[in-house]
Amino acid sequence: MQNETTKIALLVAIATLIFLLVPVFLILYIRSYNRHKKNHFLEKQNMQQKFESEMLQTRVEVQDQTMQSIATELHDNVGQLLSLTTLTLNSVNVNDEEKARKKIDNSLALVNKSIKELRELAKLLHGEQLVESGIGHAIDQEINWLNKAGTYELKVNNHLVDLQITSPDKDLIILRLLQEIINNIIKHAQAKQIHIDTYLEKNKLHLKVADNGIGFDPNEMKMKKSGMGLNSIYKRIEMINGKLVLNSAPGEGTSISIEIPYP
Repeated sequence: MQNETTKIALLVAIATLIFLLVPVFLILYIRSYNRHKKNHFLEKQNMQQKFESEMLQTRVEVQDQTMQSIATELHDNVGQLLSLTTLTLNSVNVNDEEKARKKIDNSLALVNKSIKELRELAKLLHGEQLVESGIGHAIDQEINWLNKAGTYELKVNNHLVDLQITSPDKDLIILRLLQEIINNIIKHAQAKQIHIDTYLEKNKLHLKVADNGIGFDPNEMKMKKSGMGLNSIYKRIEMINGKLVLNSAPGEGTSISIEIPYP
């Protein structure tokens, strides 16, 4: 009988202990869950802030690149055209009607060309609107700008011009990536030829840029960490869940292939 009483008391004690511990574990679980939930929310909030900060920086860089292009064009092209117009008009001899007419006609042609160039500059001033109208058009504008320099032999296959879908944030980053790659070619590659291919395949946007320049050792650049802005390029591609394949070697040129989920 005493054993039975002992067993019952033990069962009651165990049951009581379980009854007391269950709420404790439940409270601890709820607190742990809320803590993880809060940390997850803060992490998402932090990621969103970083993304917004990066987007702001990208917009500033695109605008800065646009302003540099406009300044160069005003100085090297429009400025020269207007100076030549002034010289031509100043040399007009009203007493020689035939030569005067020719010089005035030449001056009008120069003025019309200047107006055309200024219209192109006006398009650049609306760079973000250009991106919003489609990444294909934005890439076209950048390529046209590169082509105007007359320094490179360009081979371009841009299959994004008629793209019906857009992703403004990604488009802005893609445009900036192209600008950075082209700037690297201009500053470092000593290239004569540039090939640019863009297309959309299976919900992935592909951007490929290759040059026949002096090339470099990618492993060496990674060790330097700051070489040629590659860190910035990799960071932006990672931000939009993209992939980058870089192939280069000294004396063998460089090719960069970017793949980005799109839109």
